[in-house]
Amino acid sequence: MFHINEFKKLSGVSVRTLRYYDKIGLLKPVSKTEGGHRVYSNTELKKLQQIQFLKTIGFTLNEILTMLESEEWDWSNSLLKQLTYVAGEKDRLSKIESSVRELINGIAIEGEEFRIKKIMDLYNRDSKEIIHFNLNELDIKNTEVLEKLPNMASSDPDSLEWIALVGQLKKYMHLGYSHSRIQNIIERMDVKKGEDFKDEDAFLDKLWDIRMSAEESKNYSLYPIDQDVLTFMEEAYLYYLDHQS
Repeated sequence: MFHINEFKKLSGVSVRTLRYYDKIGLLKPVSKTEGGHRVYSNTELKKLQQIQFLKTIGFTLNEILTMLESEEWDWSNSLLKQLTYVAGEKDRLSKIESSVRELINGIAIEGEEFRIKKIMDLYNRDSKEIIHFNLNELDIKNTEVLEKLPNMASSDPDSLEWIALVGQLKKYMHLGYSHSRIQNIIERMDVKKGEDFKDEDAFLDKLWDIRMSAEESKNYSLYPIDQDVLTFMEEAYLYYLDHQS
């Protein structure tokens, strides 16, 4: 037999929770001491373990109470329904994870200018993919190139480097597009473009045209980069090309 405090240590469940379970009839103590303290046995410990497991996989206390009391409970049907629920929650949490990653990466680009309005704008966008291209409209030699496009909701190293480069570019815009720091960033962008998108100049030109249009960027659910940043990037890149030996 276990006094309630011993039972608490064995089970990892608080005294307050044990008292609540007793109150709603979910887990009754085997008896009480003369002083009114609850006493439990191994039977209650095993039942508590079942309760905690069922809670872990998403059942409510009311559902658990019915499940454990009924000898005719359809466990297979209940578990199948719960599996459907868990799968739905997994999808929901996956979308939330993507949104949080996008917000974190947005801060990397926006810096101190990242405000609640931008957060809400991103959150309220359509739930479509980051980019939807009609392949028939694009001149792509290798369709796998689409998978290499920077994704604001991703944690892959290539996306994170592109995000960091744009963030650095915006941070130092005040220096002017011809400044060595800016040109070093542009040079790395150009090298990385060759690494990630070799021989896909036609596609990249179309993608840049989309990016330079606020309306088209919105249609394709591209991350909203300020127009002045995009214009600065273009000017810096043209300067870079003009000064290549």
